[in-house]
Amino acid sequence: MATTNDLKNGLVLNIDGQLWQVVEFQHVKPGKGPAFVRTKLKNVETNKNVDKTFNAGTKVETATVDRRTMQYLYNDGTNYVFMDVQTYEQTEVAPEIVGSAADFMLENTDAIVATHEGRVLFIELPPSIEVEVTFTEPGVAGDSATGRTKPATVETGAEIQVPLFIEQGEKIKVDTRDGGSYLSRVKG
Repeated sequence: MATTNDLKNGLVLNIDGQLWQVVEFQHVKPGKGPAFVRTKLKNVETNKNVDKTFNAGTKVETATVDRRTMQYLYNDGTNYVFMDVQTYEQTEVAPEIVGSAADFMLENTDAIVATHEGRVLFIELPPSIEVEVTFTEPGVAGDSATGRTKPATVETGAEIQVPLFIEQGEKIKVDTRDGGSYLSRVKG
């Protein structure tokens, strides 16, 4: 058991038998009345987001979540296969659980696999990854000064928006937390 004062992003709570991950929280102390904690929670199984308010100091039940670094090996056609880097034990994860993380998973890269009572809950990728642009339309000379973007396909198959000066074959850094926004070029 913990209290609402112990909340932090990523913590998984057990509320009415369902697992909810804290996406964001804010302690509020109004001028009048008692303090409270405003949270945004994401249901681990359905990915549904809800806003919930707790009185400050209220006891909440936390779920024991085991986060392990695992290496993504391959997709066997139905599931994604991960290997524990310590025990070499392999775990198959269903596509519904991997979700949009599949857009940025490269074979032989590390990810955090979160489990609760032996069941995989979700996959956390590193905040950013480096990928190669496999297709994009050629840029036009002089377009580098504007803030415009164009679509590009990266080696994982995902399509993202990149600045006009990015060429096919270049390596770029992409933010995995927001669905793949362009961060920078990777110097050679």
